[in-house]
Amino acid sequence: MSKINIGFVGLGIMGKHIANYLLKNSSNFYVIKRNSKSTKDFIKTNKRNLVVLDNYKQLSELSNIIITCVGDDYDLKSIFLGKKGIINGLKKNTLIIDHTTSSEKISKEIYTRCSKKKCYFFDSPMSGGEVGAKEGKLSLMVGGSKKKFNDLKKITKYYSKSCIYMGPSGSGQLTKMVNQIFVANIIQGLAEGLTFAKDKKLDIKKLLKVTSVGAGQSWQLENRGLTMTKNKFNFGFMNKLMLKDLKLVFDNLDDIKKLPLTIQIKRYYQKLVKLGYKDEDTSSLIRLLK
Repeated sequence: MSKINIGFVGLGIMGKHIANYLLKNSSNFYVIKRNSKSTKDFIKTNKRNLVVLDNYKQLSELSNIIITCVGDDYDLKSIFLGKKGIINGLKKNTLIIDHTTSSEKISKEIYTRCSKKKCYFFDSPMSGGEVGAKEGKLSLMVGGSKKKFNDLKKITKYYSKSCIYMGPSGSGQLTKMVNQIFVANIIQGLAEGLTFAKDKKLDIKKLLKVTSVGAGQSWQLENRGLTMTKNKFNFGFMNKLMLKDLKLVFDNLDDIKKLPLTIQIKRYYQKLVKLGYKDEDTSSLIRLLK
């Protein structure tokens, strides 16, 4: 692809960092004028290097690569399937990479609609948090057309350290659900272990040093262990988003008894949101043990 015309939707916590990498590697970069502070700040900072448009149809008419990074199924329906949505302006062979964590159902629906236009939609949720987005080291799990996967990697290489094809449309979203089951359970175990350590008056820094090179090692331990004990919970991925993701897990499961710990941890995140901690990061699970 000689000329890379990128349309980007979703300049939030994660999206703005991804957009910064792509802005440097595109021929033309298109965004939508929105009222969010992050969008306004991004446009103000980069106004010489991008084109601001009024609607999604116009964006898709001008782009041969479209990246979306929004909140949920409702947002995806709005930007893709609305009256002036992306679908209505697509040109043949457009590559669409969606980094939203959403349901398998909406990913498959948009994939089917894009296929009818001879375009390629990939569900590509991500892991790595804001730090990963900022450093260009995200992990991507991808569902969609295998024959076009290498074309996707030519774009995602600018902001990811790992990009793995998981299978047909929807497979990326299912993989992300598994990732969130892993993460939620690890955080709960970390919260309980640290609570025990503090009760026994262990040296937390030494504890983290010795356990981070043993079988208990994890990204959460190394990056959130100390901050959890200091009540610092402002690291990007919020409780309300984890709750949304865990709801997706159980929407895709017939028998919740198969995930007994995860259903309990989902209740804990519901409690944190109810207590007013919806915008704190997910490591704040430890609050419930004090």
